[in-house]
Amino acid sequence: MLSSLSFPALRQRYVWRLRAPTSPDEVRRTERWLATARVFLAISCLVALWMDPGEVRYSPWAYGLLGLYITHGVTTMLLLRLRQRSTVTFRVFVHGVDIVWPALISMFAVSARNPFFLFFVFVMAAAAYRWGLWETVGTAVSSVLMLWIVSLALHLGFIGWADRLLMHYKLPLLQVSTADFEPKALFMRSITLLVLGFLLGYLAGQQKQLRAEKAVIARTLGLARVEAGMAGTLQEILGDILAIYNAKQAVIASQESGSHHVFLGEVRFLSHAPTAFHWLEATPPDRELFLYDSVADTCYVRRRRRSLDAAIALDHEGARLRDFSADFVAALAQRYDFRGIAVVSFVFGKEWSGRIFLLDPQLAGDIEEDLRFLQELVRQVGPAVYNVYLLRRLRRRAGALERARFARELHDGAVQSLISVEMQVDVLRRRSATNTGQVTEELGRIQGLLREEVLKLRELMQQMKSLEVDSKRLLALLSDTVERFQRETGISARFVSDMGEFDMPQQVCREVARIVQEGLVNVRKHSGAHQALVRMSSSDGTWKLVIEDDGSGFPFSGRLTQAELDSMGKGPVVIKERVRLIDGELTIESNPGRGARLEITVPQKREANYGH
Repeated sequence: MLSSLSFPALRQRYVWRLRAPTSPDEVRRTERWLATARVFLAISCLVALWMDPGEVRYSPWAYGLLGLYITHGVTTMLLLRLRQRSTVTFRVFVHGVDIVWPALISMFAVSARNPFFLFFVFVMAAAAYRWGLWETVGTAVSSVLMLWIVSLALHLGFIGWADRLLMHYKLPLLQVSTADFEPKALFMRSITLLVLGFLLGYLAGQQKQLRAEKAVIARTLGLARVEAGMAGTLQEILGDILAIYNAKQAVIASQESGSHHVFLGEVRFLSHAPTAFHWLEATPPDRELFLYDSVADTCYVRRRRRSLDAAIALDHEGARLRDFSADFVAALAQRYDFRGIAVVSFVFGKEWSGRIFLLDPQLAGDIEEDLRFLQELVRQVGPAVYNVYLLRRLRRRAGALERARFARELHDGAVQSLISVEMQVDVLRRRSATNTGQVTEELGRIQGLLREEVLKLRELMQQMKSLEVDSKRLLALLSDTVERFQRETGISARFVSDMGEFDMPQQVCREVARIVQEGLVNVRKHSGAHQALVRMSSSDGTWKLVIEDDGSGFPFSGRLTQAELDSMGKGPVVIKERVRLIDGELTIESNPGRGARLEITVPQKREANYGH
């Protein structure tokens, strides 16, 4: 079972302490409160002895020890006021004095009315306040050991030897009471201290763990930033989760409601830092692999070579599931190498759902509690990530609406005015044809300039429009683009495609459409062509886009690859950048005076960045 795993329970407290470390200012503030309480308790004890001096049998040694402890408390308080930091060595020394002193002073009082027992409670409360469960239990055990050491010294005759020595030097006797150090009485006091130590330590540990959980969740929530985009936000959050659980890799699989397309992304943890988050191209079988049907909301499975060593699963409410099938691990193990895997489900609003897979997480202590925290962490962070998604989408829509409004205003205003001016110039040119050839020529030039500006404005408006195109709409969009180009420029243009149904990522579709628009603009501006052809095809695991014309061509002859174009500083810069965005390859074949041919090939199976 999971209890037999190699991660000891004691490690849990160190893990949580690292997740929410205490600041130096908070440590100093804690020590100041403890120093004040120590002095107040010691002075209160001194007042109680003055009211009933018989409690310590008028022993000057008891008053001396109490005075020494008050001096120790005041000195500690002053040092904390003067020093800017409280070191670990200083805190351990002060705590050690707090453990030894009650055992020594208790020798002078009877158990039933012993005012010094409160110092044992104080030292355990101080351990709980400073640290946690096991430090408090260790303090209780140390206090018990000190009492038994004192008891052993009394029974071995140490007090008699000390009294004889004091008599020899004519000093007051110790006047020690041995009643509290009889085995029966000391046993009950020891049990009381141990139980009290466990209770105080447990309460302190729970409080510190809850505080650490809140600090971790708050820190992770702060990583969700609209400016970083979805990819940047997921990289920060998944990287933080990897660091918390010391896992080597995180894989996220998600799906939009009403869609069968699966989005996959991953982050790896290398050299104590997360790698960049990137989306992976998903295939149809990935839906069954990552988004399998299961009643488990969160689970952890440790895998051996031929079997499952242990599995724990929680439902949506955090209750443990007794009947849980971990068959999915065998399928995942064929793709990833891991010894253990933690899986947590998430829901973003009503639109997105999916799972996060942590490979080789180091879960410490209570595995169920670590899984519940992972479940709560993802549940708290989910709305923040969803807000980033919504705000990014709203910004894109707002930008698209603004660009559409601007394009509409250009079309209804500047473009229409330019067309009207161009028509009037054409009328004037025709009327002046019988008068002066020079005027006719000048009006023709102005008309050509106006027509050119109209085309530029239309191209600008086309580029400003937001392209939300997918593989179902791409071919129709390219056909409309080529047809509009022919209608507006008078250049004969055709669009040809031999592709049927195909599944092209939306980003690739968008860039292909932009490449066609930019290529046709270059044909109109620079080639002087009479004919143009745009062709889309698919073969050998690649998509191929060809744009060719019969114009003047490029200022070189032959066929050049993208690497050769870059080294020579030739080729259309915008198209080359767009081809790089989709991991494609550009080849240009130029025959000056006879035209040019642009060929773009894009691999169908590839890793892509969808973080735009």
